[in-house]
Amino acid sequence: MFKKSLLTGLAAVSMLAFSFPVESFAHANTHTVQKGDSIYKIAMKHGVSAQQLQAVNDKENTEIYPGEQLQLPVALSASEKDLLARLVEAEAKGESYAGKVAVATVVLNRVESDRFPDSLNGVIYDGIQFSPVLNGTINQPASAESKRAVNEAVAYQGFDRESLFFYNPDKAQSDYLSSKEVTTIIGDHVFLR
Repeated sequence: MFKKSLLTGLAAVSMLAFSFPVESFAHANTHTVQKGDSIYKIAMKHGVSAQQLQAVNDKENTEIYPGEQLQLPVALSASEKDLLARLVEAEAKGESYAGKVAVATVVLNRVESDRFPDSLNGVIYDGIQFSPVLNGTINQPASAESKRAVNEAVAYQGFDRESLFFYNPDKAQSDYLSSKEVTTIIGDHVFLR
């Protein structure tokens, strides 16, 4: 009797699991536009500004269409903000506030990019991307300025020049990076896409 109940329960759970639409398994940072959606409604649902949602999707107006996939700005938990602030502190110590915002922005751009992992932890701990991860300085506490820089970068998503890389040419050389387009130079860091 118990075995029959267990099998019936498993069958029901399996049917439920496979009956959800495929889009529910889509990338966590996207939204599929439904009939009746608007930029404003989607922005409110996800806790971002309508202007930021438009900027992330390169939309000059608020027109959207059912079935369209919209990229959502990266939303971070308190622990993720702390991790990013510690990375910014270690990577951009001694740089200007603008340089710290730009470093945080690169990390957020990577989360949104198809070329990198789609989580903050995945991007930060992706191989040998960031020297503070390798040398352990990411474990040091972040300054108040680095924390503010992270908050500004989160609010700034979609309004940047889509930088995906940065480096200090006085400390590192890279043939790979030298082939990339320079988006801006802030302090000792060169930002590229």
